[in-house]
Amino acid sequence: MNELRTLDPFALDPFDDTFRSLMRPWRFEMQETAPRIKIDLSEQDGSYAVKAEIPGVKKEDIDVRVDGNTVTISAEVKSEKEEKGNGDRVLRRERQEGYASRSFTLACPVDEGKVEASYKDGILALTLPKKAGTSSKRIAIQ
Repeated sequence: MNELRTLDPFALDPFDDTFRSLMRPWRFEMQETAPRIKIDLSEQDGSYAVKAEIPGVKKEDIDVRVDGNTVTISAEVKSEKEEKGNGDRVLRRERQEGYASRSFTLACPVDEGKVEASYKDGILALTLPKKAGTSSKRIAIQ
């Protein structure tokens, strides 16, 4: 269906439009300082499961450390050396490089000897078993 609109030339205010455009926030793009590691954390009865998104990294460049109930995942994102031909120039670079690290604390200590880790398609999967005998006890207040 067509819609008929009428135009009122006196309804436009050129000064108002000019000042309104000055009040709009400017689009200012800054490149992030380092890549980010995004995680999903879930808890089962006897363990924690972590999935960390670390794309573009070789598994040799990933470091996972467990200290009690603190887990630290770090990785170095390296860029490829690009050979430019005659007249080639970079128009936009969004892929980041650098060192990324992520630490988080769990409610229960982790059994470091039984931790399992795998890396496939940019996803690091960790299984972090809880230490035996570390259940919480409710204290009665008198």
